[in-house]
Amino acid sequence: MRPAFSVVLLTTLIGLGQGLFLALFTAQSYALFDLLPRQDLHTFYAYGSLLALAFLAAGLAASFFHLGRPERAWRSAAQWRSSWLSREVIVLPLFMAVVLVYGIAHWAGGGPALIVLPSGIGIDVTVLAGVLGTLLGFLLFVCTGMIYACLRFLPEWHSPLTVINYILLGGASGFTLASLFASVAAPGLSGFFGGWAIIITLLGATGRAASLLRNSRLAPRSVLQTAIGIKHPKIAQKSQGFTGESFNTREFFHGRSAALFSSVKWFFLAAAFVLPVALLAAALASTAAAHLLAAAFLVQYCGLLAERWFFFAQASHPQNLYYQTAS
Repeated sequence: MRPAFSVVLLTTLIGLGQGLFLALFTAQSYALFDLLPRQDLHTFYAYGSLLALAFLAAGLAASFFHLGRPERAWRSAAQWRSSWLSREVIVLPLFMAVVLVYGIAHWAGGGPALIVLPSGIGIDVTVLAGVLGTLLGFLLFVCTGMIYACLRFLPEWHSPLTVINYILLGGASGFTLASLFASVAAPGLSGFFGGWAIIITLLGATGRAASLLRNSRLAPRSVLQTAIGIKHPKIAQKSQGFTGESFNTREFFHGRSAALFSSVKWFFLAAAFVLPVALLAAALASTAAAHLLAAAFLVQYCGLLAERWFFFAQASHPQNLYYQTAS
């Protein structure tokens, strides 16, 4: 398939925003149960929510560049009963609204406890918004991943690993950014976020490697003979049958060389997983953590851009058996 850069930005930016919000509420939950020291960090959570909201908004803005008629974008939610895209369109603004409420509630100091658990833990507005935001965040990951995983005719995408990797890669980038943000705004939490960023990045590497291994073993359901309706055992295509490109050859194939395609794969494996883990580990053991964390975040995000391009480009549309590159 031909990757649309607007969709590459959409999926990586909203995944980053989701992961950052999940990181923030994870730290708050740990502190709520005394697994982290309790501190007055309402300002930290408020600004962190604003940062997450900025990435979500940037991803939403990028999606409009993929629409032929942006003024009709509201219609994309009409098929919510059957379309994962429509469900994503509905869940994304709901999630953004909850992130905004979460940030405002923290900016206001959290307020009094609305519910007191038998253990004595007080549940205020920030906790309720955090729980709801967590549910919506994971639901948004599922909706985004299922847009591609539900397509049976693209076997490279039609796998539970697609959804799992969207969750893990978004979480990894979000926790890496949270570690960088905490190194400036709440140094006591930087190590917590950094440790989780390493764990989730390693899990993401495992999931992505599993999908690459799976896809390398896929056998096409159709061959050139069935694509053109000729049963002769030896067929060699010499041309596409066109003097110029068509919609089919332009939109359903990335058009890049095999060497570049392979280079992108090795680049994203190094930039999205290997280098960030090394930089995060070095940051946890260094006093100059902020610079290393900034490098980890930037390198990882560049790697995720390449990973998402590869994800879209790797899917081979069945029509490419007919409109293939001349041998």
